[in-house]
Amino acid sequence: MKVEIVTTGTELLLGEILNTNVQYLSRKLNSMGFDVLYHTTVGDNPARMKAVLEHALERADIIITSGGLGPTRGDITKETVMEITGTDSYLDLDTWGRIDAYIRKRTGRAPSENNEKQAYVPIGAEILQNEVGTAPGLWLDYNGKIFILLPGPPSELMDMCEKQLWPRLLQRFADHGIILSRTLHLRGVGESRVAEILDDVIMHQSNPTIALYARYGEILIRMTAKAADSAAATALLDACEAQVREYVEEYVYGVDDASLAACLGQELLAQGKTIAFAESCSGGLASSLVTDVPGSSEYLVGSVVSYTNKIKNKLLNVQQETLDRYGAVSRETACEMAIGVRRIMGSDLGVSITGNAGPSASEGKPVGLVYIAVATEDVVYCQEHRFTSTRTENKLRIALAAISMAIDKLKEERQKA
Repeated sequence: MKVEIVTTGTELLLGEILNTNVQYLSRKLNSMGFDVLYHTTVGDNPARMKAVLEHALERADIIITSGGLGPTRGDITKETVMEITGTDSYLDLDTWGRIDAYIRKRTGRAPSENNEKQAYVPIGAEILQNEVGTAPGLWLDYNGKIFILLPGPPSELMDMCEKQLWPRLLQRFADHGIILSRTLHLRGVGESRVAEILDDVIMHQSNPTIALYARYGEILIRMTAKAADSAAATALLDACEAQVREYVEEYVYGVDDASLAACLGQELLAQGKTIAFAESCSGGLASSLVTDVPGSSEYLVGSVVSYTNKIKNKLLNVQQETLDRYGAVSRETACEMAIGVRRIMGSDLGVSITGNAGPSASEGKPVGLVYIAVATEDVVYCQEHRFTSTRTENKLRIALAAISMAIDKLKEERQKA
């Protein structure tokens, strides 16, 4: 079954909010075996919305919309679908009762007249009740196609899908097969090199298919299999993964939801070691990523955000002479930061980050110049990096590079032992 997802709202086109609904819907639908072939976003304009939905009818079997079901004049998704399908509406008293009860419970007041608009339902549509908001969802069959209208707020959309839409879809299309994906996470290698290594495998792919992605300093290899059932799809993925690993095993650090921070935690736990961070230009982001992993208190001792030279000197014991002679953005300062945080925290490893994330040069040092150091009991390692993205993206890349370097040095220490 071919699916098109149509998200509505001028705020999406303006970039004011992130379109997380598309990501959620696509992932779930593909995992259930539906082919999501198109994503379309349209503003709150009746003529453009009608054109988009009519085009979707021509090329998809199921059209899923999100947004435009609210009580205002700008919420026009339901009305546009009714115009296309030539459907009248009626006031569904059960839905109106639910809306009334929800608003009174939340606000202590009666709903406004505008809310009544949400309780009008196209004749013949199946209602998907909203348990965490006011706008009901709708399922409308039309000339062998299906319109599915979902609310825009992500919490409402996801609750409605999990409790009502997905069970209905699976029941309706029980024999349409299944699509499963698996993702390998690689580090320490570039996208072009992976593409070169896997060129023959990729060129001869059919089912599963293989796709490569670069993301913040890591490479993702996504394998997608389609089969009659989950067991058959899993078997296809197992065989594909084994083939891919023959070529890139040395770079693989995790599967599916793996993260560099989780990989670091696993290595620290395996060696019974602890870690501490001293961060300047990354602003504590590396430490934050590490603490996103449950159980990180077992190995993360603490961190210092040493954003100024004063803190580098007073807390981390970076020598004033070092700061005066080499500056904050230097190999020498990074090394002393790593040694200092390791000593004051009493950790096995000390990791430091100092640099210029942008947007302008400082101390005569260019934007994107960063030094990352890892101190152990016996030695200090330091790497120079050059990052060329925006300030926000640079910070993330810097934090991930520091975590990756810590993993490398831990493994090197393990091999020495």
